[in-house]
Amino acid sequence: MKSLEKKLKNPVWYSLKETHNRFLIAYDSVQFYQPKVCTFGAFEDHSKTADALDAYATIAERFFVVSEIEPTINPKKIVLEKKIVGCQMVLRGQVKLKVEISEKIVLLTKEYLDEIYDLIWLVMPGYYQKRTFEMGKYFGIFKEGKLISITGQRLQTNDFIEVSAVVTHPDYRKKGYGKQLVAHTTNEILKEGKTPILHTDKGNSAIPLYKNLGYQVTRDMNWWLYQRK
Repeated sequence: MKSLEKKLKNPVWYSLKETHNRFLIAYDSVQFYQPKVCTFGAFEDHSKTADALDAYATIAERFFVVSEIEPTINPKKIVLEKKIVGCQMVLRGQVKLKVEISEKIVLLTKEYLDEIYDLIWLVMPGYYQKRTFEMGKYFGIFKEGKLISITGQRLQTNDFIEVSAVVTHPDYRKKGYGKQLVAHTTNEILKEGKTPILHTDKGNSAIPLYKNLGYQVTRDMNWWLYQRK
């Protein structure tokens, strides 16, 4: 059995090996999510990625490879659009977060799918497909019948679950909604006996909030965005 630390070094790979295996598209030593679910891929051997990326590019015009190191590509068929310099953060231990929850937090069902999609694409376009909802649970806060803040669960293995889609509508920021939702989602993960993790870009202003909740930066985790030529 692979250790938690080994899985954390390649979270997309092991998510597809375990909890999300039903979404797997495999090309030798490279693994991708079905593009309607999530356009993420990962690899074990960067020297074997070129053909696999070419193949995936026939079904996904733009996609991410998630890795500390850069994969090998065929520049005649795909191009690197940008590198997002990111990091991985992990909550160590199994201690429930003691954050005051003053808002009503709702477990979101499929009936809110369009609202979830619209809010994420408003705040953080490019990462979310409508079937990303199938990867884990989503929680939200409503104001006047409108979904204004959410968090979700994305990558998952037998050992960890990733907190993701932490977004709040621009008109409702700086009111503590994101903090309450991250704390709630984290505690839900802890109830399952799993380790909460998250990924973000290194310039994200929310990193101090995550650190305040107990998350620690553990390693670089870059997002290589490729586009079909």
